[in-house]
Amino acid sequence: MIKTILYIAIGGAIGSILRYLTAVLVNKYWVNHFPLATFITNVLGCFLIGLFIGILEKNNLEASNLKWFLVTGFCGGYTTFSAFGAENISLFQSNNSFLAFAYIGFSVLIGLLAVWLGLFMTK
Repeated sequence: MIKTILYIAIGGAIGSILRYLTAVLVNKYWVNHFPLATFITNVLGCFLIGLFIGILEKNNLEASNLKWFLVTGFCGGYTTFSAFGAENISLFQSNNSFLAFAYIGFSVLIGLLAVWLGLFMTK
């Protein structure tokens, strides 16, 4: 169990750092009310989790430490649906309901499509 926790912790740390760097990079070039950095992170995270799960399943590694590292650790540290919720509340509170609904809709639809694409690419 300690070994599993270490794999998750290391993956989570790497994912969290890359999440931060994604936000720094996107926010350097994009200034707007729409939270593009979180949107990109969520879509990319959805794609990666689909890709990782597909590769792990294809190679019979679903119960391996690699799953804990990549799926639970890295993707869990990288994706930010808690920020997604907070940003939508902020958009609603600042009377940007249209942007909030667009953000919710695009995140869910494109995120699901990205998971499917990641899984499809491993078949």
